[in-house]
Amino acid sequence: MCGRFTMTYDQLELLAEDLGVPVESLPPQARTRYNIAPTDEHFIVREKNEAREVLPARWGLVNSWAKDAKRAAMQINARAETIERAPAFRDAFRERRCLVPATGFFEWVGPKEARQPIWFHRPDDRLIFFAGLYESWRPRPDAWERTFTIITTDANPVVAPIHDRMPAVLTGEAAALWIDPNHPDPHALLGLLGPAPERLLVARRVSPLVNSVKNDFAAVLEEAGPPEPAAEVNLRLL
Repeated sequence: MCGRFTMTYDQLELLAEDLGVPVESLPPQARTRYNIAPTDEHFIVREKNEAREVLPARWGLVNSWAKDAKRAAMQINARAETIERAPAFRDAFRERRCLVPATGFFEWVGPKEARQPIWFHRPDDRLIFFAGLYESWRPRPDAWERTFTIITTDANPVVAPIHDRMPAVLTGEAAALWIDPNHPDPHALLGLLGPAPERLLVARRVSPLVNSVKNDFAAVLEEAGPPEPAAEVNLRLL
């Protein structure tokens, strides 16, 4: 699964370049974040009129027919294996595919009382795109809110020692295909949602500060010391 992630760019110009959009088109939500949690505001990328568009959206998909947002926290992830048929996601899969920009995501090891967070990210800390789906619903009769979910798939060899699932990461042409609203065969896009290439991501033990959603500052990514012998795991460390 994916329960927390990061967006650590501190230069809007560089972020816009990597997103493939003009810097003036970035919404206020396109800001530095070190601990993005379910139901937080973030942003997504979609294609409209053959150009990329960046839009604010809240994490946790709420279906258009929903009368409230009670299921948002339960729909932060969608399994790649079932999005084509699951009632909550099948319409969005056909018509509202998006990219969720990030610079990494967290998983945890160890006992509940001493959980050790692991940050998975690119070696150069540059942007990655999670495959996503989005919907809009009415929290009030006079207002619409956009929401999204992150698609998960089987873990690659870097993530597998920690968790059996990971976000579906799209790069290059795969990312462009995923958000193409005119793609003639959405079913064919399911083949894009496999585990990320092994060399794309590395893992790093980081500060337990990230365990609290209240902590959203750079110190959460400080490298942690080596684990106690009883908690050793097979990780690729920076």
